[in-house]
Amino acid sequence: MILLAWMSTTNQALQDNYVCKNARISLYSSAPIEDIKAVSTIGASVYNATSDELAFSVPIRSFQFDKSLMQEHFNSDYMESDKFPRATFKGKVQEHIDVTKDGTYPIKVSGALSVHGVIQNRTIPGTISVKNGVISMTAEFMVKCTDHHIDIPQIVFHHIAESIQINVSATYSSYK
Repeated sequence: MILLAWMSTTNQALQDNYVCKNARISLYSSAPIEDIKAVSTIGASVYNATSDELAFSVPIRSFQFDKSLMQEHFNSDYMESDKFPRATFKGKVQEHIDVTKDGTYPIKVSGALSVHGVIQNRTIPGTISVKNGVISMTAEFMVKCTDHHIDIPQIVFHHIAESIQINVSATYSSYK
């Protein structure tokens, strides 16, 4: 797994790593003519509770739409999934969370978001929850299409919003 290889370069003990192989990542675009919604449930993430490093990766083709034509256009025309097969985020949680204590903690994660081959430095707000030793994370943020050179043809400009809402949720297991 690419993310585990990245985490092993952090010189932290592997027992500090937590892994999620089924992160749920959804996107939503509200536009005057038609809302666009898609979900992937195969995002991967690694969180190091000692170093506070966090990484996510999702295959672009894994997003499922209600309409197959929408999914086809998303992959071929907008995201160019063959050329840019993954979206990734590598960053650091700004607040150190004691994962041995139950609670819900607001966080900010600063790092590099790579979408459509364009890397943007971002600080993303989210939440870490710890309950009975189970760690979960959620985040909601906006991505501007122009920030990642995702071109929207003028003919469908009213169908797609300029900013896309992204929601992420992941539940982690200890990596041993």
